[in-house]
Amino acid sequence: MTIYFYKVWQPYGCFSNFSPHGIQIQGTYWPTVEHYYQAQKFVGSIDAVIIPLIHAAQTPEEAAALGRCCTRQLRSDWDVVKTKVMREAVLKKFLTHSKIREILLSTGNENLVENSAIDYFWGCGADKTGQNHLGKTLMSVRAEIRSLVSLTAIPDRYL
Repeated sequence: MTIYFYKVWQPYGCFSNFSPHGIQIQGTYWPTVEHYYQAQKFVGSIDAVIIPLIHAAQTPEEAAALGRCCTRQLRSDWDVVKTKVMREAVLKKFLTHSKIREILLSTGNENLVENSAIDYFWGCGADKTGQNHLGKTLMSVRAEIRSLVSLTAIPDRYL
């Protein structure tokens, strides 16, 4: 069975980057994975001044809108690093929050799919032909957490 997720209020909504599960990365607390991800687009770019505004955004929707503005210049290596940036944030989210970690682990070996009709990179797209990179990231994180759990405890370096 495939598990589809998308909106925060739907079943498995905690898999969404918009879910209210903050993360601490490199000494900075981010209200959501979406806030962190959108800000990382501008690290080292001439438009890095937008990062504090994204960080301070009241909602993940606002953070996403700021990060998706097509008039700003993204960091030069964004296409190369964006999946790594996402994975780091998603892993941190599920290592930080035990309740949603248990939900992720409870999915067994099911296929996880971000059911976004408009996103063919992170989601499956309207016709389900998208690349589903967020679903793949979640499944990779699930496998890594399982291997950590089998070590009895999650090492502090992951928390």
